[in-house]
Amino acid sequence: QRQPVESGGGLVEAGGSLTLSCVMPENLRRITVMGWYRQAPGQERELVARRLSALRTHYSDSVKGRFTISVDNGKNLLYLQMNSLKPDDTGIYYCNTHPAMYTWGQGTQVTVSI
Repeated sequence: QRQPVESGGGLVEAGGSLTLSCVMPENLRRITVMGWYRQAPGQERELVARRLSALRTHYSDSVKGRFTISVDNGKNLLYLQMNSLKPDDTGIYYCNTHPAMYTWGQGTQVTVSI
């Protein structure tokens, strides 16, 4: 099955930063909208960032101003730069298209401690 592969998660203190990476199953140039999703403990998976182009990005209110979605077409990687992390950012982070077309990957765990 074609599924994305996420990496870069970890344990970080509140206020810290992490950069997540994602390898999509196909060339990013062929994907119209790509996104990062988060599933917090006991909650549904939610879209936190999506990208149509470098100038057309959208963020959920909870991460706006702190997270940045970007791509490196040369490396075919999708990134999520996360700054000023909060304990509420804790969860498993997934990448996929938006709407999601691929089978969900395993995600990468982000844990933000107080």
